[in-house]
Amino acid sequence: MKNRSAVIIGAGFGGLTAASLLALSGWEVTVIEKNSSPGGRARVWKEKGFTFDMGPSWYLMGEVFDKYFAHFGKKTSDYYNLIRLDPYYQVFFEKHPSVTITPRLSETSSLFESFEPGGGKKLGEYLAGAKYKYDVALNEFLYVDYRSIFQFINRRMITEGLKLRIHNSLGRFVSRYFSDKRAQQILEYAVVFLGNSPANAPALYSIMSHVDLSLGVFYPHGGIGSVVDAFVKLAESLGVEFRYNTEAEKIVTHNGKFEKVVTNNGEYPADSCLVNADYAHAETVLLSDNDRSFSSRYWNKRVVAPSMFIAYLGIDRKIGQLSHHNLYFADDWDRHFDTIFKKPSWPDNPCYYLSAPSRTDASVAPEGCENLFLLVPIAPGLPDTPEIREEYFNKTIAHIEKTAGINIHDGIVVKRIYSINDFSDDYHALKGSALGIAHTIGQTAIFRPPHRSKKIKGLYYTGQFTHPGVGVPMTVISSEVIAKEMIKDAGGTI
Repeated sequence: MKNRSAVIIGAGFGGLTAASLLALSGWEVTVIEKNSSPGGRARVWKEKGFTFDMGPSWYLMGEVFDKYFAHFGKKTSDYYNLIRLDPYYQVFFEKHPSVTITPRLSETSSLFESFEPGGGKKLGEYLAGAKYKYDVALNEFLYVDYRSIFQFINRRMITEGLKLRIHNSLGRFVSRYFSDKRAQQILEYAVVFLGNSPANAPALYSIMSHVDLSLGVFYPHGGIGSVVDAFVKLAESLGVEFRYNTEAEKIVTHNGKFEKVVTNNGEYPADSCLVNADYAHAETVLLSDNDRSFSSRYWNKRVVAPSMFIAYLGIDRKIGQLSHHNLYFADDWDRHFDTIFKKPSWPDNPCYYLSAPSRTDASVAPEGCENLFLLVPIAPGLPDTPEIREEYFNKTIAHIEKTAGINIHDGIVVKRIYSINDFSDDYHALKGSALGIAHTIGQTAIFRPPHRSKKIKGLYYTGQFTHPGVGVPMTVISSEVIAKEMIKDAGGTI
């Protein structure tokens, strides 16, 4: 009996994860990638001695990576070294002094006590609930391929769903504990990186506070790119073949079954196809009308997650006032969320994230220099021209310099701006989104697009559009789930 074969479209974390799991089970696997290097949104860009992670920059939920590498008898330490950040991050507020969040929970508790009387005790109660939700989600709900509403709404979900408060918004849930805006913002900010606002995200995502405040914020030496390298090295050791600069142009089917992928560099027939590319692009462009599970109308009705305005900056000096991770929260941050989800426009007083990985890792910048990564969440689909970019860059940098009391502009020796048009061009991203579709109550778990094509046998999907959703750990989980199902569908086990 010949080995099963699979072609995977996209060498992001989703494609890389599944490739090795399939290869471990004896499959012949080829990964085709549109761009010249692996990683998808986690690609690396190098210029003049600076090394920039182009997308994800937070290493969270380490146990997901530990579990993944354990499938192969490996450890993360076999591939990269993790550094526990101290502080985890610094927060700048519009109307209050900045604060730092450290690995010492007692210090964080004292900080919350300074925000409001009883804040330390309430934080303990909040984090205990977040830990419970996290443990239940990880053990019961995340590593599941939901295929019907009845599988999702079962007795366990009904019982735990009440405790998990999956039908409440995170903003409302947090306000039950804290009235101080600073406390609320620290506990809510992470959902922006899941593609939503606190007002619309399910309260289940309070688990993110357990993830960063309790489990901790780590940094892989060399950046997230070193994790990408680890996944690629593992895949190659198992015989996975990679084809870069190879863009999928059509998914060909025959009698309701997957047949091959046609690319700009030839055709790739296989028994199965796993799409790690943008789900909406695959459905609306790569498949014929009759083979699509979802119409264009379906995608137009989705709540699309934010895009990003990103600047990669090489600075010719060190900037001592910054931590590795830095966040700025406007006092009225709802105005920023409104420009993303209600009235799309470039935000006037944006919240933003500024990373300085060279504070921790000297390898990502020349000696005596600083590597900066600026990110502003913005609405997808906005006008994106060189003139708009430059004006917004200057405006945001001026704000950072005033807020943090630093000088950035005069020291810039490397500069690259990456935004809506780039996400569209490089990843065929829906409306130029950086994150796919948002984590709303109606776009969570069973309500996200499925791992399996509804029309074509042998055609599967993984990545941030599918369950469990946005973020590198979630994408790894998504691919663990569907790789297992692909192997099972073919009569094997993992």
